[in-house]
Amino acid sequence: GKEGDYVASGDKRQIFEINGFRVLPQICYDLRFPVFQRNRNDYDVMINIANWPAARRDAWDTLLKARAIENQCFVLAVNRIGEDGNHIAHNGGTAAYRFDGQTLAVAEDNHTSVVVVTLDSAELSDYREAFPAWRDSDVFTLEY
Repeated sequence: GKEGDYVASGDKRQIFEINGFRVLPQICYDLRFPVFQRNRNDYDVMINIANWPAARRDAWDTLLKARAIENQCFVLAVNRIGEDGNHIAHNGGTAAYRFDGQTLAVAEDNHTSVVVVTLDSAELSDYREAFPAWRDSDVFTLEY
């Protein structure tokens, strides 16, 4: 979508808190680079706002679920519908996933809609305590 012509890339990781949840905001392109989304128990919810084309929709669905599982976090994903100015089709894929990959909700494809889910912080905490996989993540730094 030529986003690079209109959007500057970020230079640091931002996490904010809302209603007791620590939230990592992401965009569609970030979904392909899990190293930048590695959860070191510093966030609870990943929000991904996207302009993901219908032609690669299967990858969108698969990667969202994978990010929820590998980071033991809720994933809230919002994708557009319709054809963009470059004649690229987008069919949606707005969805919410639990920290174990289970689907909480999925919006109907090709329709404008609002999806409402309730996130349970105690359930997430209990899961992480019983299966603290985040403790085994590799420590690394990235050099540019």
